[in-house]
Amino acid sequence: MTAPSVLPRLSADEILLASRQLDAELRHTDLSVPGISCGGCIRKIEDALAGLPGVARARVNLSTRRVAVEWREQEGPPPLGETLTGLGYDAFLHEAQADAKDPQLARLIRAMAVAGFAAMNIMGLSISVWSGAAGETRDLFHWVSAAIALPTLAYSGRIFFQSAWQALRRGRTNMDVPISLGVLLAFAMSLYDTVHRLPHAYFDAAVSLLFFLLIGRTLDHVMREKARTAVTGLGRLAAYGATVIAPDGSQAYRAVEELEPGMTILLRPGDRIPVDAVVIEGRSDIDAALVTGESRPEPVGAGNPLRSGTLNLTGPLTILATASSRDSFLAVMAGLMEAAEGGRSHFRRIADRAASLYAPLVHTTAFLSFFGWMLATGDWHQSLTTAVAVLIITCPCALGLAVPMVQVVAARALFERGIMVKDGSAMERLVEVDTVVFDKTGTLTVGQPRLRREAAANSDYLTHLTIAAQIARNSSHPYAQALAAAAQPMNIIFDSMAEHAGLGLEAEVGGDTWRLGRGDWAIGEDATTRLGTVLACNGVFAQAFSFEDELRPGTMDAINALRARGFTLEIMSGDRVDAVASIATDLGIAKYQAERTPVQKTDYLASLAATGRKALMVGDGLNDAPALVAAHVSMAPGTAADIGRQAADFVFLHSDLGSISYAIEVARVSDRLIRQNFTFAGLYNLVALPLAIGGYVTPLMAALAMSGSSIVVVVNALRLSPIVTRRSRSTGAR
Repeated sequence: MTAPSVLPRLSADEILLASRQLDAELRHTDLSVPGISCGGCIRKIEDALAGLPGVARARVNLSTRRVAVEWREQEGPPPLGETLTGLGYDAFLHEAQADAKDPQLARLIRAMAVAGFAAMNIMGLSISVWSGAAGETRDLFHWVSAAIALPTLAYSGRIFFQSAWQALRRGRTNMDVPISLGVLLAFAMSLYDTVHRLPHAYFDAAVSLLFFLLIGRTLDHVMREKARTAVTGLGRLAAYGATVIAPDGSQAYRAVEELEPGMTILLRPGDRIPVDAVVIEGRSDIDAALVTGESRPEPVGAGNPLRSGTLNLTGPLTILATASSRDSFLAVMAGLMEAAEGGRSHFRRIADRAASLYAPLVHTTAFLSFFGWMLATGDWHQSLTTAVAVLIITCPCALGLAVPMVQVVAARALFERGIMVKDGSAMERLVEVDTVVFDKTGTLTVGQPRLRREAAANSDYLTHLTIAAQIARNSSHPYAQALAAAAQPMNIIFDSMAEHAGLGLEAEVGGDTWRLGRGDWAIGEDATTRLGTVLACNGVFAQAFSFEDELRPGTMDAINALRARGFTLEIMSGDRVDAVASIATDLGIAKYQAERTPVQKTDYLASLAATGRKALMVGDGLNDAPALVAAHVSMAPGTAADIGRQAADFVFLHSDLGSISYAIEVARVSDRLIRQNFTFAGLYNLVALPLAIGGYVTPLMAALAMSGSSIVVVVNALRLSPIVTRRSRSTGAR
């Protein structure tokens, strides 16, 4: 794969071709901007792009580092690439960057490794100086330290230097500006002192500072980088193309982008429906889990509508396209997920909010310290030493570690309980939840039908069950498999066996014709009053079988635990009303919704958010993916469809729903420890800063104090597991 082109090198025509039409006036362009890292980046980029002529709307997605821009076609493509480059961000066409690996993470890891190795060696040399080495020996150690520190700062420090320079060039500031000033001034003063053979040098302080900062930044990047891949996964459900039947009867394979409404398409068993369509001819069973979330296939025939992305299972179909691929159901779902995640990216993390106040405060304090000492002593060296000590001692190592360190420890605690967390900010959102919305099939239930054991309708029930089970072994239909598992095999040799797509199974034995399947087909009359799957012999009703979905283990305990904590509980499912009502009654959940489409689920969660409610969505199906992204925070079981797992913030591998209560407990303890870390960082600065301003702290002492504050933050984060274990035992969370 060739490297993606940087946007400023693209012509306006190329940018136009990479966009898509929204309506008569607007076009949409997606850009990949790997350098987006915080809430400040979001505001800066959105403000700059929104101010361009012709731009109607600009939205930044922090999770995927993606920028979506809507612009007016009549005014021509705006200079998006040039603007982003001017702000200090590399920008690429989203499609070109989609499969690229994360270069920023590799860069951070290399920089951290180099800084750690250098800090270890310089500290070793400094020990000798601290132990009393003097004269030429001390000077030699200082020069060796300088030789190690210089390339280390050039390589590892560029992550901070480049960011600071880009900000300063545009008259702005960020957290990297005081960091860069502190590191560079510490190195420059140390080099000056080494040249003039003064007793102290602070190369160890400068390099150690970089090392600790890079640890925090790398941890934070890892937590942020587990971004949403659900939209990409959803794209894998799209058909590449389909066989189109021309008016003259000839057949030709067309790419899905070439399919248009009115085209006649031939579907074979195993094909995915490429675009929204309606059945013209044929019968089949459709895996519609993408729409309904239910595992049972749906029979379809002439006149039945089909949704793109669903799967044709058993019979050939001739269908008529009713929409193009860009307007079909699968594209609508992808759009829902993109819009929902774009909105979620505006959630400002605690660290981002704290960081916005840091840089101007530190700059002002360091400048006033230098100015005050110059007025008092006239000694520029002492004044600069004091200002550097202020910059170093207030360096945001503890602030930078406060959030990612707790989140890494929390992620580890969750992992030990079989819960995967993809995004550290999800734990912050989980603390705010007041409503839990459950999907039914595969979430509250195991998602596999089983035969409902009822009182025998007649004395031949067991005989009929055995015959039905023997017939059912010839089908892969979920209900057939449930029937087959409900009775012991019987030595019946059928003269013939046939499966009729969308209808059922037909077997000949001893001159009798047995049918197992839809009632209207099995007994040749309107059988809508007969619930379940019907067994008939020679067109005469023999037995009806109904099915149920088994609750997950521990579901009732988990529901009771959440109810005891004060959460509002709801069920929202794509399944039938009677099936959802039955589960809701069993669990004592008063509010439920059935036969909900993905759009309806997403709209409902948006309505909850509009009223100020924070919803945790727990779902597993393909049809739940947009809702999982749209919810304030989301969870999915490990048995969920790939798209469901990718869309969710948390994935629990155990079948027990007690994982929900445990994750909430971990999130609450994490929130408490993060706030403690910020409180400690604030108190540390209140104590250390006056000492540094008063000249009682050298840059080396400042670096040691800064390192000590970082260690305290780490130790406090490690308290999470014992606290969660103790509180879980007292509350019953598992």
